[in-house]
Amino acid sequence: MLNWPEYRKQLMNRIGMIGKLSPDTVAGYQTLSNAGSKTGHLNAKTRELISLAVAVTTRCDGCITVHTAEALKQGATHEEIAEALGVAVAMNAGAALVYSARVLDAVHAYESTAPA
Repeated sequence: MLNWPEYRKQLMNRIGMIGKLSPDTVAGYQTLSNAGSKTGHLNAKTRELISLAVAVTTRCDGCITVHTAEALKQGATHEEIAEALGVAVAMNAGAALVYSARVLDAVHAYESTAPA
């Protein structure tokens, strides 16, 4: 496993380098990242829990380290984090089930158009 706090420091350093090389890229990301907080419909802790679930589904270690630290800072409990991760697991399983149905649809399409 990773040393998550150290990884976060290294990641932020590299993102800082990207910011110097391509400031508009990082500024654009920051605009997207901050957009949800401006509506006020979800509190910061809820947004961080959602971010953790998405981080798992997209397999983003950088997202995991950043949003774990932020979720804890916003007061997320271990139980709340575990529940958010349970949603991520269910979504991944659900997505696999949906795409399995797509494979069967493709099989049917190929079989119905195959020459006799």
